[in-house]
Amino acid sequence: MAYEVQVRPAAARTLRKLPPENRKAMLGVLANLGVEPRPPGCIKLKGNRPYLRLRIGDYRLIYGVDDAKRTLTVVIVGHRRDIYELLMRL
Repeated sequence: MAYEVQVRPAAARTLRKLPPENRKAMLGVLANLGVEPRPPGCIKLKGNRPYLRLRIGDYRLIYGVDDAKRTLTVVIVGHRRDIYELLMRL
């Protein structure tokens, strides 16, 4: 059974603002995350945060997985130079 992919409003706004080729790559990855929530290359973030990071070119996708509810929540999408500052604000 596949996971339900949820995207927070701030992440959805960022997705809409991405250049078209990067947005297409990011949406393709999001579609695959519903089937495989922990693909090769995903890394658990250090610290107390229950998030995973996935690298897509120069962009990063930060998301959380709830196996009990079978949901995947995209928290932040952004360029690698900005993503960790955004994460600290959560």
